[in-house]
Amino acid sequence: MNNILITGSNGQLGSEIKDIAYQFPDYNFIFTDVDELDLTNSKEVDLFFSNCDISVCINCAAYTAVDKAEVDRSLAMLINYNAVENLVQICNKNDALLIHISTDYVFNGQNFKPYVENDPPAPDSYYGLTKIKGEEAVLENSNKAIIIRTSWLYSSYGNNFVKTMIRLGRERDELGVVVDQIGTPTYAADLAKAILLIVQKVGNDEIKEIYHYSNEGAISWYDFAKAIMYISNINCKVNAIESKDFHSKANRPYYSVLNKAKIKTDFQIEVPYWIDSLKVMIKKRD
Repeated sequence: MNNILITGSNGQLGSEIKDIAYQFPDYNFIFTDVDELDLTNSKEVDLFFSNCDISVCINCAAYTAVDKAEVDRSLAMLINYNAVENLVQICNKNDALLIHISTDYVFNGQNFKPYVENDPPAPDSYYGLTKIKGEEAVLENSNKAIIIRTSWLYSSYGNNFVKTMIRLGRERDELGVVVDQIGTPTYAADLAKAILLIVQKVGNDEIKEIYHYSNEGAISWYDFAKAIMYISNINCKVNAIESKDFHSKANRPYYSVLNKAKIKTDFQIEVPYWIDSLKVMIKKRD
């Protein structure tokens, strides 16, 4: 039986993979987080792979605190780059497929048309830089790997924009939300399913590719917040503000919509519309 290692399994994406693992009975899933497996320790990772006979590694582990990464640079680079280097080397040694999750923040958001996989990265934040370094480690050294860039990830698990808006909307009469940053929300449950379908279809094939996956559509954070309030039946006024009025340490891309034609064509994956998936998540949460 193929053993699939999920790193960062207590996060949003890892938790959603846990929820649907039973739908893929041909695989044995091994779920780890930092307490079970320290990806920055290459000897520990090497021993783990050997003992567990890993054939696929889905790397959901990441440093994702975008603003904190501007200050906590060494830790962000350690997790998003050095740990990925370790996984690349050990996946190669064990002839294992590596599926590595990356982000729309590898782009600076100045494109203003949906980004395709071979658009040149140009991160405008330290977080984005660390994720590019991780991608480079995969592309330059992996024997068998897939990078999946995603955006605006949310889930009923973990901390995310949807849950924050619901909490603040119930606490306050009004909120200010950025209107001049455009992208696409991604329901982690949809991404989890897409990843496991890709694992099925790739099998033992040699592959080294980048793919984009988010839900369909393009909206601002303001639009997203308005939809969250409406679907959740929360009576909180959402005011549109500009990025310059929302003070943060890290720059965010103004436009980071991802073109998903490649992943849909190569794997025949159906991508749900963002508001349909939002309704599913909120209903599940309630």
